[in-house]
Amino acid sequence: MQLSVWTYEGPPHVGAMRVATAMRGVHYLLHAPQGDTYADLLFTMIERRGCRPPVTYTTFQARDLGKDTADLFQRAARDAYARFDPQVMLVGSSCTAELIQDDPAGMAEAMRLPCPVVPLELPSYSRKENWGAGETFYQIVRHLADRDVRPAPHEGRRPLANILGPAALGFRHRDDVREVRGILATLGIEVNCVAPLGGWPADVARVGAADFNIVLYPEIGDSAARWLEREFKQPRTKTIPIGVGATREFITEVAALAGVDPTPALQDGESRMPWWSRSVDSTYLTGKRVFVFGDATHAVAAARVAHEELGFEVVGLGCYNREFARDVRDAAKLYGVEPLITDDHLEVEDAIAAAAPELVLGTQMERHIAKRQGVPCAVISAPVHVQDFPARHSPQMGFEGANVLFDTWVHPLIMGLEEHLLTMFREDFEFSDDAGASHLAAHSPSRHAERVSASSAPRAPAIQEEDWPPEQVRGDDEDTLWTAEAEAELKKIPFFVRGKARRNTESFAAEQGRAAIDLETLYDAKAHYAR
Repeated sequence: MQLSVWTYEGPPHVGAMRVATAMRGVHYLLHAPQGDTYADLLFTMIERRGCRPPVTYTTFQARDLGKDTADLFQRAARDAYARFDPQVMLVGSSCTAELIQDDPAGMAEAMRLPCPVVPLELPSYSRKENWGAGETFYQIVRHLADRDVRPAPHEGRRPLANILGPAALGFRHRDDVREVRGILATLGIEVNCVAPLGGWPADVARVGAADFNIVLYPEIGDSAARWLEREFKQPRTKTIPIGVGATREFITEVAALAGVDPTPALQDGESRMPWWSRSVDSTYLTGKRVFVFGDATHAVAAARVAHEELGFEVVGLGCYNREFARDVRDAAKLYGVEPLITDDHLEVEDAIAAAAPELVLGTQMERHIAKRQGVPCAVISAPVHVQDFPARHSPQMGFEGANVLFDTWVHPLIMGLEEHLLTMFREDFEFSDDAGASHLAAHSPSRHAERVSASSAPRAPAIQEEDWPPEQVRGDDEDTLWTAEAEAELKKIPFFVRGKARRNTESFAAEQGRAAIDLETLYDAKAHYAR
């Protein structure tokens, strides 16, 4: 176990809580000490839900460990049923409660509660949140699906589909479901069940009535979909509709499963990304270096969109959920990069620094990392913070989702016209180099304000560094000296790539054994890296 300030995923019982919170008529009885009740804040503070998650904690304390904690659990179970009247109750242990080796599943079964009980065995010290969500949903489907329910004859009815995988605390899951529903409606396909998000136990019971399953988020829905494929002979989709190209493939795949004509949905009148990404100003972005990290589903999809639809160069690709590492490794081969499979944010930070990207696509962790490194960033995957649950409709999937991707990814970058304006007004106080990049550090103290403050303060006598000629200044590397002419020339490079140019020049000078960096060294380094 590793102690970390940040973590990409919580323990698996948090995943179970995401599924319970997403559904209706479901209650989760969690055997846990007082300290494990923090998870409520994830839903009320970050996702801004209007009610607490449907979770009851046994909340045992240290003094209870010398007594019968089983009795404490059973009393909590009876109280939870009497108070919330759930249609289904989930029972399990938190990571801390797992250590005392009680048996919540066995105790709940022995109680003979009036509602179905789904026991959850979630190994807290070998698995994590996304796996816990997927396992919980699988167990719910396995326990509740009515095996006698099968699709009705096709004659005289529309095709039926289940949408599997969206959950609470998911990145734009609510909006993605709305977008996919719109695609299905255009194709003349009806939705039989959406689960976990918004689904009732009765919806899950009749899951077998659908002709096929649409898996939007494999991390949560894939295990259940595979089981339904084996037991109910329901085929499942494999394409995630993120980006224009993938959305078209998704429509074609769904239409084939439903036996309908895909043409109405393929006639896209909503997506502006294909043209905007080829427009004059956007072609300036061609070849921008992008580093992608997140859950496997979103990371792989984002890399494809970045490479194929926006013309970016993928210089890094990785995920934090090891269960889907194979997908990321396969995708990394397409871009000629080494896959990064880790849940250590410090490793990710080092990889980003080494890749020197011009844009980072990641989670809220990468947003902080990119801000420290002065690199633009857009969030593409959970874990996310409160600002990534917008009040407006903001999907990632479908043609409208492609528009959102364009806005979210491209706007943090400096566009071609904007660069010309910045150069034109370089001497203006608002656009000077000292003003900094407005899109990178919006909440940091203004350098202009710092200069004003500094100019009004008493000045200390200037101290000349020993053995430094006045025409030389230090570079990022303390052993490297820049001439004043070279430093002035460096400032002509746009600020959003100047750091990379400085590092490249200093690396070149070190390799060539040049102690000082003058104009000739700067131009030689430029020619060297331009090959």
